[in-house]
Amino acid sequence: MDKSATQLPDATSRQTDPGQTGQRRAAAISVLAGLVWPLQAAVVAWAIGGLLVERSPAPLIAAIGFGGLGLLRAALTYLAEAQAQAAAEAMIAQARAEIVAAEARRAGDSAFGGAGSLAALAGEKLDLLAPYVTRYAPARARVMVLPLVILGLAFWQSWAVGVVLLISGPLIPVFMALIGMAAKEASARQMTEIGTLNDFLVERLSALVDIRLLGAGPRVLEGFARQAGDLRRRTMAVLRVAFLSSTVLELFAAIGVAMVAVYVGFSLLGALEFGTWGGQLTPEAGIFLLLLAPEFYQPLRDLSAAWHDKAAATAVMDEILAHSSEGSAQLPGSGGQAQRLPGPASIGLHGCFTPSGRALPDMTIAAGERVALIGASGAGKTSALRLMAGLEMPGQGAVVVAGQALTAASADAWRARLGWMPQSPHFLTGSLRQNLTLGRRGNLAEALESAAVGAVVQAMPKGLATRLGETGGGLSGGEARRITLARAVFGNPDVVLADEPTADLDADTAGKVTEGLLAQARRGVTLVVATHDLALAARMDRIIDLGAAP
Repeated sequence: MDKSATQLPDATSRQTDPGQTGQRRAAAISVLAGLVWPLQAAVVAWAIGGLLVERSPAPLIAAIGFGGLGLLRAALTYLAEAQAQAAAEAMIAQARAEIVAAEARRAGDSAFGGAGSLAALAGEKLDLLAPYVTRYAPARARVMVLPLVILGLAFWQSWAVGVVLLISGPLIPVFMALIGMAAKEASARQMTEIGTLNDFLVERLSALVDIRLLGAGPRVLEGFARQAGDLRRRTMAVLRVAFLSSTVLELFAAIGVAMVAVYVGFSLLGALEFGTWGGQLTPEAGIFLLLLAPEFYQPLRDLSAAWHDKAAATAVMDEILAHSSEGSAQLPGSGGQAQRLPGPASIGLHGCFTPSGRALPDMTIAAGERVALIGASGAGKTSALRLMAGLEMPGQGAVVVAGQALTAASADAWRARLGWMPQSPHFLTGSLRQNLTLGRRGNLAEALESAAVGAVVQAMPKGLATRLGETGGGLSGGEARRITLARAVFGNPDVVLADEPTADLDADTAGKVTEGLLAQARRGVTLVVATHDLALAARMDRIIDLGAAP
């Protein structure tokens, strides 16, 4: 067995803590269940051996003993499987909860992959951990104990049988280790391909309207067929490795059992007179050895059958570790609902830097003031807005809001006063009403009117009940921007932060968005816009130039 097989649980202890105790308990019980068989084999050998030497074997006692041990073994096996299943469910639930929590707290885009890759990891890929816990881990525990016990019993009865088992047994793990290297690589490639295909599907579904308008359906289908074919080939590569490992094991196991049977048979016939610790091999001892030989290889059979489960689980855990080790910024605070932070809706940045290390100019924005941030792309306009919104904490310097320093403890309360209009519109996979309200209370009709988007909503198939995709499927760029504005002003915020609110819009739509923002300013809202639109900047009270890009 390869070294990683014994390191998987330890390497992922943070994700699998809830299932570790149950997994160890299941493995211990599974080993106890396996140790019952040598006792049953001894009972059977004693009963049959007694018949062969014309000695009364007390068949009733033998039957009761064998049956009682069988019931004990069945009960232990059932208990071990129940413990393993519970451990697997706890492990998967914890890992899934941590992934969802990490994504909920993420303040920026994930470097791990798109929505399709994350959905595949949190969904179908995590389920691949269950076979590892329920099949591979107990099988590995049995391999570490049962063959050694059976080997000791075999040497006790016949050193020749012990030598046969001792020689044939280690060959199996050696070949499985070699095959395991290929299995891990094949499984990792398969996991990556699943995530890539999911990302591809999400991207094409979000652009389905454009694809149909452009008549690009056949080309998209061709791309799907090509990627599906790649995934099929990688899946078959994993299955080939699994079948190869099983074939190798069965070959050596069959040879070993056959050699034991030949030795026992010829010894009982008197053709062989060696292999025991003195005297002839008795029928009882021969039957006992014949019953033990297959069980010596059975744990290895079980491990081989679950070998690809381990390879798949290792690939999944590598992805989980890659996801959890991402260094992207986390959202300060809990991200939940909170009471509004008291004080004037003022904002100040002092000694702050962008993530790239560029210094931002100190600025103080009074409550109710209209300010435009201008500058070349990369000058730090978006970074400044994110600091003002409490979406990121400054590595150096301080952000002062409502007359006090902004901290992770006050971030939720400050964001409760904000209306946020990001540069790229993003929506939940839910109804338009859910996307506008986000669980908040407010005047929805007033928000739609302020963003001049009421007619757009009425023209949608189900109005406010129309479901949107992540990129606002069915909405044009201008409509999506105005829906985002309506969401920002819903709930009467005290501060509106808008990142490039008029970018890539025609003059008419840009005018409507501008008037919607200015309407909020006339209401006394503190308005800060980051923009390249000089016409919009000219209508603000003040312009702060962040300069050229580095």
